[in-house]
Amino acid sequence: MIITASNDLNEETLDAIRKQGHEVDCFGIGTYLVTCYAQAALGCVFKLVEINNQPRIKLSEDVSKVSIPCKKRCYRLYGKEGYSLVDIMTGENEPCPKVGERILCRHPFSESKRAYVVPKRVEELLKCYWPGKSGKVREELPALKDIRDHCIKQLEQMRPDHIRRLNPTPYKVSVSAKLYDFIHFLWLNEAPVGELQ
Repeated sequence: MIITASNDLNEETLDAIRKQGHEVDCFGIGTYLVTCYAQAALGCVFKLVEINNQPRIKLSEDVSKVSIPCKKRCYRLYGKEGYSLVDIMTGENEPCPKVGERILCRHPFSESKRAYVVPKRVEELLKCYWPGKSGKVREELPALKDIRDHCIKQLEQMRPDHIRRLNPTPYKVSVSAKLYDFIHFLWLNEAPVGELQ
């Protein structure tokens, strides 16, 4: 068996592991390899969600590291005051949320965290700029100035409490009821079942 260690490894951590002695065969170093420690870094990891049209889920004891399986679409739902209320992920083949129609938005992993939203505006967020071999139509990549202007406009449409520097309110990203059910179905099918004797 090959042992791989990862999760925000840096020089100090590697040195401490070396001094303690270990049986690790390889280290996965990402964030600290490509960023300067003095500058902020966005800790992101690409998670495989589908192989040959078969949905995949990454399980973990840390629920924040569980992936959301299958190809998805993502929408931003806006309220009557013009601010974005919530982003919602749906399965690729689910219908798009409609303006004025109530939709159930669910936390992906917490059963009791849910809310109905009646959007005044719906914006699809995902665009295909690199289709690979999918056969999808490729969008033209906007000019850098247009990307910057879009980013500024998106920030202007966030509630002030979401973007304040001190104790900002977390912005909600939810899943549709159908995707929620599928996540939990796949989770239960993939999770190992212990045996007591």
